[in-house]
Amino acid sequence: MRKFVCFTGLAALLCLAVPFAFAKTPTASKSATIVIVFKDGHRQSFNLADIARVEFPTAGEVAAEPAAGNATGPSRGHFLGKWEVGDGSGNTFFITLYEDGHARKSIGSTHGTWVYVDGEAHITWEDGWHDAIRKVGSRYQKFAYSNGKSFSDDPDNVTSAQNTVSHPI
Repeated sequence: MRKFVCFTGLAALLCLAVPFAFAKTPTASKSATIVIVFKDGHRQSFNLADIARVEFPTAGEVAAEPAAGNATGPSRGHFLGKWEVGDGSGNTFFITLYEDGHARKSIGSTHGTWVYVDGEAHITWEDGWHDAIRKVGSRYQKFAYSNGKSFSDDPDNVTSAQNTVSHPI
């Protein structure tokens, strides 16, 4: 009987010890990241291992901030899509605004970038020209600025602008 108790005790001890013998020390894995997408379309990634905490404003602090939907104009998402705009000489062309902040047009320097600023789409083309699509009353207009001008200067031309898609692309 004594051998049976010793054998049973030894078997129980081995059953407890075996899982620890085969257990691996956790290896350092790639840390997860969080990606923040800003209103102007640019993105920034943060390694979660580098973040101590994330703070959100209290209700009182939120009330002091400007409204996310910007009362002066439509939301950023409203500008996404393909716009038919004038060229200032009586012809039309197309500007397409993408979620990632890139822009394309069907004439001239076809590549550019865009940002959402105060309820407007501000587009900067590779050739230095700038276009702004703004809501004026119940309609939209494209304001064109030649190289060297800013969006606050007098535009070189102002034409109508119409989004050709009923929803963002």
